[in-house]
Amino acid sequence: MMKKILIFIFTTIVIFIIDQYIKEKFVLGYDLKGSCIDFSLHYNKGVAFSMFAFLGEYLKWIQLALIGAIIIFIFYDKAVYNYPLALGLILGGAIGNLYDRFIREGVVDYVAWHCGFDFAVFNFADVMIDLGVAIILLFSIIKQKEKNRS
Repeated sequence: MMKKILIFIFTTIVIFIIDQYIKEKFVLGYDLKGSCIDFSLHYNKGVAFSMFAFLGEYLKWIQLALIGAIIIFIFYDKAVYNYPLALGLILGGAIGNLYDRFIREGVVDYVAWHCGFDFAVFNFADVMIDLGVAIILLFSIIKQKEKNRS
């Protein structure tokens, strides 16, 4: 069990560090325009697709409370033992984005897709959160199929 906790903690820390390293490059001025994807600095004052930006300064405190509640839940429910890597990806990304809200004017986003249609601007942390959720869903589907066969 301790090994799974260490995987969770290590993954969370590594994702946070990588996320902040990349974001710092954009804050310091990195900018690259492409035909389909731009890598340029954007600040998101809301959450996905800039939703809830109207909450202003309250948003970071609401997110802090939600992340705290999620951490308590995953340990209480013992989900961390089933999905240590996936939950580390999610938490590392969530903490990275939350950290931005406390030290910058919003979440640092920098990948802007504009080939054929404009898509939301996102960052490494967002991708890690999505990847973590996808891993949990995939394993849940596999477990359910195995359970149905029995």
